[in-house]
This record gives sequence, C-alpha cells and structure tokens, in this order.
Amino acid sequence: MSAPTAVVLGDVALVVLVSWLSGGVARRLNQPTVIGQILGGIALGPTLLGRLPGDPTTFLFPAEARPFLSVLAQIAIVLFLFVAGYEIDFRTFRAGRTAVNVALAALLAPMGLTLAAVSLCGGLFSAVDPAHAGRTSFAMFMAVAISITALPVLAAIVRERAPGTTAGAVSIAAAGLMDVAAWLVLAAVLSDSGHATRWSWPVALALLVGFAAFLFGCLRPVLRWWLARPASLLSNPVPVALVVALGSAWVTESLGLHAVFGGFLAGMAMPRRDGAPDADVLGPMEQVANLLLPLFFVVTGLSVNLGAVGADGLGLLGLLLLVAIAGKIVPTYGVARLHRLDPRQSALVAVMVNTRGLTELIVLEVGKSAGLIGQKLYAVLVMLALITTVMTGPLLQLIGDERKDGRRPTRPGRPGRIETSTPPTAHSGQTVGVGGEETGDTSA
Repeated sequence: MSAPTAVVLGDVALVVLVSWLSGGVARRLNQPTVIGQILGGIALGPTLLGRLPGDPTTFLFPAEARPFLSVLAQIAIVLFLFVAGYEIDFRTFRAGRTAVNVALAALLAPMGLTLAAVSLCGGLFSAVDPAHAGRTSFAMFMAVAISITALPVLAAIVRERAPGTTAGAVSIAAAGLMDVAAWLVLAAVLSDSGHATRWSWPVALALLVGFAAFLFGCLRPVLRWWLARPASLLSNPVPVALVVALGSAWVTESLGLHAVFGGFLAGMAMPRRDGAPDADVLGPMEQVANLLLPLFFVVTGLSVNLGAVGADGLGLLGLLLLVAIAGKIVPTYGVARLHRLDPRQSALVAVMVNTRGLTELIVLEVGKSAGLIGQKLYAVLVMLALITTVMTGPLLQLIGDERKDGRRPTRPGRPGRIETSTPPTAHSGQTVGVGGEETGDTSA
C-alpha cells in the first residue's frame, strides 16, 4: 500500500470518528447534527488543531493527501446538491401567493441590502479582501451568498419542529423557489467572472440552458420510462441516479461553471413517483452524501483559519450579520403578516428562512475556487453561516410551536388558490396547502 493511500484511509477514518462525536454533541445541545460536523471539521484545521505544538494538522493531513480528500469532498457536495434538487417539490412553483411573495422578499431584500452595503461600505470589504472588492462579479456573488437559504437543513428543522404546519409548508415552498433562483444567479455570476469558464458568459449560459433543456426534455422522459419497466437488475434506480448525478456534474464542470450545478440540475430532473421523491432513490443517495459530507467539512476547515480574521474581519462580520438577518427576517415577517398569517406563524417562517447552513458553505466554496473571494473573507462568511444557523433553534424555541394555540391555522392568500403539499420530509398523512388547510389523506 502506497504512503498516500495509507494516509488518506487514516484521514477518512479520523474524519468519520470526529464527525460522529461532534454531531452527537450538537444533538445534545439541541442543534442540527450538521453544525457539530462543521465545527468538528474546522477544529481539525489551523483554527484549533493547527495551533497546538508541532502543528498536528499538517502531520495528519499532509499536502500529498489533500487532493484526494478534495475529490471525495467534491463528490459529497455533488450528491448533496442532487438530493437537495430531488427534494424540491415542483408544485411549489404554482403555489399560492403566500409562498411566492415570501420567497421574493426573503431573496431580493437581502440581495438589495448586500449590494447597497458593498457600494456604501466599500472600505470595509476592501480592507478584508482588497484583491476582489469593487468588481461587479464580487458584489453579485456577495448578494447570492448573503441571501441563500439552506433547503435541506430547513427541511430537517420542519420535520423535527413543525411537521404539517402552515409555517413549515410556507417555509419549504419559499426555500425551494429561492434555491432555484439563487443557483441560477450564481451560475450567471460565475460565467461572467472571467475566472471559471473559457467561454464568454452569454455562451456559457446558453450552454447551461441547453444542457438543462436536454435533462428535462429528453433525459427525464427516458428515465421515467426506464424506471417504470418491470423489475429487473437494470431497473435499480440508485445506480441510475448516481450515474445521472455524477455525469451531469461532469458536464457542468467541463463547461467551466462548477460540478455542484450539475448535481442540482440532475436532482431536479430525476423522475419522481406521484410527484414526490422516490424513497428508494432518496434514501440511499442521502445516506451516501451524509457519509461523505464530513470530508467536505474537513476540506473547508483545512482552508480556513477563523483565528486570523482580525479586527477588520470582525467589523465586516458585524455588518454582514445585520444585513443577512434583518434582510431575511424583517421583510419575510411583514409579507407573511400581509397574507394573514398570525404573528407566531409569521415569526416562525421568518426565522426558518434565515437558516443558511451547509448550502451557504457550498456557495462559499464555489466562490473561493472560482476566485471571486479571498481567504480572509471566506473565513468571515463561514462564521456568518455558522451563526445564522446556530441561532435558528433557540429562536424557534423562544417563539414556540404554532400548534400550541389550539386553533386552526389562519388561511392566507385568496380563495381558489392552488394548494401544495407538505415537503416529503414532513411525515404526516395529510396534504397541507401553503395556507395550512388539510386537503386530503395522501398516505395511500
């Protein structure tokens, strides 16, 4: 066995162990498991372990092993984005006005505030990242990074804390709409950045649109027919999903955009069963992604040093936290109230869409690898992602469960709107519209 192979195997074992322990600690503290895993990955890097005598980080993760870990980490986030895309309920695209307007407010308000902050407080950004601040692509990337919502983490929160509720249904529907819009904007930013593609941005976007049209117009019908065939060895959906996810990631990476776009598009294009994700596909793909994701957290931790942020970085972090939190919570709460959700429901929706989680880290990794942000700003934004995710649980507990009121949720929107179901992760036997009313038993 070659030395790099032995080191990588040992590193993977160490990462899995640390991830398991740190995830368990996070659960004991009433936080999502992913928070503990992220912190565990950061702790293995220069932020903590690298500060000990003898620099154990360099010993445990030598330079020759890191490229192999990075490849495994890229596969992990491709599969994670496949699952995120696969979990999006297309019925949310024809949701009532409540979810649509919440999505618009929770996406456009923080984007606008971020662009204003970059313009008016350019000195703060230049002090932290002088090589990139001032560029149009930098400002647009910052707008996406600050406005993103973590759909997978949000789905887990809804499953645990608000299954079958109005707030949960509205939040999931809005997050699905925001995810699609944010990734499309990020693709446009990357294609126009001059760093990530060998084609001009109109050509790169045209190629991406053409590839998406192929996935949805050609490949999806073929996959639906193939998977509906009588059971056989070749009709197992999991290898098919894996090939589609990795093959799509290869295409978008070859286009110079990023492999994660391919994974997300593949998940959206993968055929569903009766409009909902097929558990035979979702379960195994999610399990593989979750097993590999700790490697992404370690790769992130190895490339970030939170202790080196400095005074300028902390000042910028304070500004971005204000923009990120106020830009999400205030307009979202206002829009929810306009659509006749009661104050508690509106507050729950506002807090839940403020969750950024792992999706934010993936966006940051895309931006860093494309040369849109530097190392110091990357560390600042990692801290923002952690803070806005950690605060979600305590705020939800403070607000309380909307079901404690003992009354039927307020019905927002106008009469005759099209109902959408609760997310597939909300294991209830009822279909709940974005207005919160039960529309029938779907357990069959």
